[in-house]
Amino acid sequence: MKVFVVDDEREMTDLVQLGLKKRGFQVVTFGGAADALAAMTEHDVDVVVTDLNMKGMSGLELCQRIVADRPDVPVIVLTAFGSFETAVGAIRAGAYDFVTKPVEIEALAIAVRRAGEHRQLRGEVKRLREVVASTRGRGDLIGASPAMHQVYALIDQVSVTDATVLITGESGTGKEVVARAVHERSRRKGGPFVAVNCAAVPEALLESELFGHAKGAFTDAKQSRQGLFQQANGGTLFLDEIGEMALALQPKLLRAIQERKVRPVGAESEVPVDVRLVAATNRDLEEMVEDKRFREDLYYRINVIHIPLPPLRARGGDVLLLAHHMLRQYAAVFDKKVIGLSPAAAERLVSYDWPGNVRELGNCLERAVALAHFEEIRVEDLPEKVRNRQNVRFPALAHDAPELLTLEEVERRHVLRVLEACEGNRTDAAKLLGLDRKTLYRKLLRWGVGE
Repeated sequence: MKVFVVDDEREMTDLVQLGLKKRGFQVVTFGGAADALAAMTEHDVDVVVTDLNMKGMSGLELCQRIVADRPDVPVIVLTAFGSFETAVGAIRAGAYDFVTKPVEIEALAIAVRRAGEHRQLRGEVKRLREVVASTRGRGDLIGASPAMHQVYALIDQVSVTDATVLITGESGTGKEVVARAVHERSRRKGGPFVAVNCAAVPEALLESELFGHAKGAFTDAKQSRQGLFQQANGGTLFLDEIGEMALALQPKLLRAIQERKVRPVGAESEVPVDVRLVAATNRDLEEMVEDKRFREDLYYRINVIHIPLPPLRARGGDVLLLAHHMLRQYAAVFDKKVIGLSPAAAERLVSYDWPGNVRELGNCLERAVALAHFEEIRVEDLPEKVRNRQNVRFPALAHDAPELLTLEEVERRHVLRVLEACEGNRTDAAKLLGLDRKTLYRKLLRWGVGE
């Protein structure tokens, strides 16, 4: 961190320079405000520390000039002990903080470090806003990581076709958001987008929900009703959690996809439909096919184009992008002025592994904004498990040695690291690990991954 120290007393600048250098700061000293302003036009600086009472241009004037010309650079002023009114005047002039004389170097170092972190935070907020703005046009999809750029590329490719799409990924990764993005970028965007969670509808009702029913088809069928296939005519039908669909219903779904016709329950004739089907699951359908829990012919029919979604822990800086986007949303909901994250809070968000993915991050930020007392989210605003979880980004084992890990934890971290490298493809991960897929699946279930 680069610091400019401005004071017309050489002894003071030498003292401050020595003390801050010992604490890891890069320090440049100036004997007057004019020299410091000139240097700022040619060199970048993170924090300016200035005395208030100087010959020529005063520290207060310097502070006002910096605030006007370089508002991104925080200024800390040094003022005589007990000069409260002077200190208040400096703050009103735009100074970030003040430190009283005689200067305690440790207190000054803390103030400088905090000011530098504040500048970094403001810069990060600005950058995140630019990135969020640049990702508009894909609905609510936010992300700039290589993994998400692959997702964007697939969305762009599949959107120009009517091919059936299968979206896979852990719970909470945003599968419906991707399905809506596919729809909104397709030629069917003017038509309806109809979504159903196959796991949320009782097995006995799902057939009627999908295909409709004729009047009198069953006891409560007092009138005929269109199913979701007909409601989605000319648009997109999104079948979420398709892996939960009962085996008995799967042949009827397969026929509807192949023939582009549906037969309502109790009806004598079929009805033609023009629907683009998008399905999603957090299950390993290949393994379900092997175990005879999902029809192989249906699997290949829905898996024409596959879009795998990465877990949030594999998306790097996207955590902060999403957090910033969510902060703005929840700040508006709660009518609170919350503009960003403190560096410590941002570090906690990045280091947490987010087993609940984007959905869990959203819950975390909603809670944080609701509890926030300041313009930035602080560590104490985060849920306890996010505050306290450490070393969950699966670092190299050499770095883990001081933790005295159990063999179970070493295995868990290694398996998850391999799975992450395979972009969530359990078949490829099992091959690399030398395991059969069923063994890998059982381990992941035991660790609560991808349930």
